[in-house]
Amino acid sequence: MIGVDVGSGDRLALGVLAQYRMATTEQMHRVIAPSVRIEQTRRRLARLRVEGLVDRITLPQAGRTRVWFPTPYGAQLASEWPEMRGRRPSRTVSDPTAVRLKASHTLTVTEIALAFLEDARRRSDPCRPLDWIPEVHHPLGNGEAVIPDALLYYRRGPADGDNGSMLRAFVEVDRVTMGPERLAAKLTSYEREVTGDRRPR
Repeated sequence: MIGVDVGSGDRLALGVLAQYRMATTEQMHRVIAPSVRIEQTRRRLARLRVEGLVDRITLPQAGRTRVWFPTPYGAQLASEWPEMRGRRPSRTVSDPTAVRLKASHTLTVTEIALAFLEDARRRSDPCRPLDWIPEVHHPLGNGEAVIPDALLYYRRGPADGDNGSMLRAFVEVDRVTMGPERLAAKLTSYEREVTGDRRPR
C-alpha cells in the first residue's frame, strides 16, 4: 500500500469510506477516532486525498460541509484487504456527481450507523465500524431479492451468565420517500430472508 500507514488508522479510514460509501469529516471522526482532536482526522483524510485514495465534495446547502468518498483506486485497494473480502465496492460511490445526488440519504444511513456504534461503545459491546455493511444484496429466489440500506452485525456482551450473542439486523432508512405499502412490502421481504422463507409470493 503506497504511502498509507496501516498502524496509524489510515487503513481503517479508507475501509470505512469504501464500505459506508461516504461520510462527513465529523462523521469520520466519530467513527475512527472519537478520543482525539478532530484536526487529526482532518489531517488523515487530507493525507489520503494526496495519495489519491479518497476525494471530497462540498455541500453548499449544508454549511459548506465536506463529504468524503473513496476514489476508484482507493475502493479497489480496500476491497483487496482480508477484512473487506467479498464486499463489492459501489460503482457510483467514486463519482462526485453521484455522491452529491445520493448524499442526503447516504449520510443519514451513516448517521444511523454511528448511533449503533456509539451506543455499543458506551455498553462496551464489541461492535466495530466495519460491522455496518450498506446495501447488501440478499437473493430470495425466483429472481426476487432484498437490498436493505444496511446490514448490521452486533455482538452483544455477556449478560446474566451467558457468553453474549451475535445479532444480525437489516436496517431500512425511509425519509418519507416511499409509500406505506411499499415500505410494508420491503419489511415483509426482510422477514422472509431472516426466516428463510423462499416460497414465491
